[in-house]
Amino acid sequence: MDTGLVLLLLLAPFVGFLTNIFLGKQLGKNASGYLGTLAVIVSFVVTTVFFLQVSETKQPITVPLFDWFTLDTFNISFDILLDQLSLLWLMFVTGIGSLIHIYSISYMHDDENIHKFFSYLNLFIFFMITLVVGSNLLIMFIGWEGVGLCSYLLIGFWYKNQDYNDAAKKAFIMNRIGDLGFLIGIFIIGYVFNTLDFMTIKQAVLAGEAKANLAWLGIATLCLFIGACGKSAQIPLYTWLPDAMAGPTPVSALIHAATMVTAGIFMITRLNFLFDLTPDVQTIIATVGVATSVLAASIGLMQNDIKKVLAYSTVSQLGLMFLALGLGAYEVAVFHVITHAFFKACLFLGSGSVIHALHGEQDMRRMGGLKGVMSITYITFLIATLAISGIPPFAGFFSKDEILMAAFHKDKVLWVLASIASIMTAFYMFRLLYLTFFKEFRGTEEQKHHLHESPALITFPLIVLGILSAVGGALSLPGNSWLNNYLQPVFAHKAHAEHHLDNTAYMLMGLAVVGALIGIGIAYSKYIKKGEIPAEDDQITGFANVVYQKYHVDESYMRIIVRPIYAIAKFLRDYIETGLSDLVFGFGNVAEGLSLQGKKLQNGNIGFYLFAFVFGLCSVVFYLFFLR
Repeated sequence: MDTGLVLLLLLAPFVGFLTNIFLGKQLGKNASGYLGTLAVIVSFVVTTVFFLQVSETKQPITVPLFDWFTLDTFNISFDILLDQLSLLWLMFVTGIGSLIHIYSISYMHDDENIHKFFSYLNLFIFFMITLVVGSNLLIMFIGWEGVGLCSYLLIGFWYKNQDYNDAAKKAFIMNRIGDLGFLIGIFIIGYVFNTLDFMTIKQAVLAGEAKANLAWLGIATLCLFIGACGKSAQIPLYTWLPDAMAGPTPVSALIHAATMVTAGIFMITRLNFLFDLTPDVQTIIATVGVATSVLAASIGLMQNDIKKVLAYSTVSQLGLMFLALGLGAYEVAVFHVITHAFFKACLFLGSGSVIHALHGEQDMRRMGGLKGVMSITYITFLIATLAISGIPPFAGFFSKDEILMAAFHKDKVLWVLASIASIMTAFYMFRLLYLTFFKEFRGTEEQKHHLHESPALITFPLIVLGILSAVGGALSLPGNSWLNNYLQPVFAHKAHAEHHLDNTAYMLMGLAVVGALIGIGIAYSKYIKKGEIPAEDDQITGFANVVYQKYHVDESYMRIIVRPIYAIAKFLRDYIETGLSDLVFGFGNVAEGLSLQGKKLQNGNIGFYLFAFVFGLCSVVFYLFFLR
């Protein structure tokens, strides 16, 4: 029975992909959307069944499907591992994925290629499930590459716009850079342990068999982290994620909340027993994470595109998750992944609702006054904004507070930097809220005339995600964490110490809330009390323009990396390839010249052919009897 359910879990979205890609146009727009949505809902139902089973038995489920290949003593089996970590991940991948599919039925209704859109969404879910449930690194790598492919297809879905194509290529190429590191890490782990199976490696580590290879493991975990930097958008491979906003808004929600960007956190958490052996690499992870969080948050302060603000918010929040991973607080990172999935999906889908009402407008300077006409979108957006800002009792307060407390107890500098990033988050998120929903409408009269709340298929997912953003913190309350107890079997060490409500905990929570209120207060003063509107692009000067231009990181990459590569390629094309082609074609010209002369012998004269035959026969006889 388990095998059948596992196949249903995997194949439901894949069958949805195949059906929509080949038959979607014949089925019609509505059928394509409902079929794609049903496929993911089936996976969610199966996941729920397994989740309840493992929650009750406390035992992971391993389903062997087939032996993949064997090389001497090195064996790879295609097995499925459903333990506490993978099932928890599947719950929000398929659950939030289902809500995004429901939302997309209405949002993409008028698109002529809606059947392709749903087929790509289904394929995205299929590969993310594969990534999560694989029992070894090679199966994980299949899903890892698959979500990279799907991100390329979906970011560039509106391919008639060249900028969108460029964004898709950028995401694909930057992820390939990280994936090379991931692949090298896999090779090293295979060399050290002679297996890629997670449970076998974990048993070897617990038995102390890895201590003789700590240097190799340090290189391996560093390479794995490089792979995670690509997928989860950390310095220096983060610049693809803001550009990924080129895709339709449901794609942004799926990438940022439920699938691709969480893959790096999942991989490091899955291999926690290896990263525990390499504390220097953990320090690098924590440092890169907090640096990414501060950098992205500062960029978010000046962005005016509603989706770009949310994109840099995602990069910043991912940085906090990596900070927790680097501190060894894996379950805290997982907690923030879950709450972030709730409120970030709500925020992106809420922004999509606004964009839908404004017929494609994304500039917050052209919005305002939407609170009255889009009450459901506003209320759910407000709840999610309070959650990401860390205001109690919303979900983000609990998970972000756990990260800040873990940082405080390990490294005060990291705590200060993470706190600064959190304050900036509260400011730019309420800046977004105030500019979008408050004061007077600043768009065109035509837009104002057509303002309306979104249809039920759009508002229903928003309501569900708004509720989850409000109550999701109950998964891990201080001193009484269901999540920590649930995940305990996954970790090689005792779960990160729960923070009981002592004086230090109260002080840190108070400081975090005060910091968030300061950020919100500054935003209120600027955009509500003073009624300021961000300046137009050509009016932004000084350091503000540097921040607005994202510190010119993309331009620096272009000058330092891309253009030199182009120059080398041009040199190879114009000189090396030309010289080689001349040499190759020179041999070809010789062969052609000889053939031109040789074909003259084929003149159709039978007498000449007989002469050649007799001459040849005489030559053979002369050689055999006189020269040998």
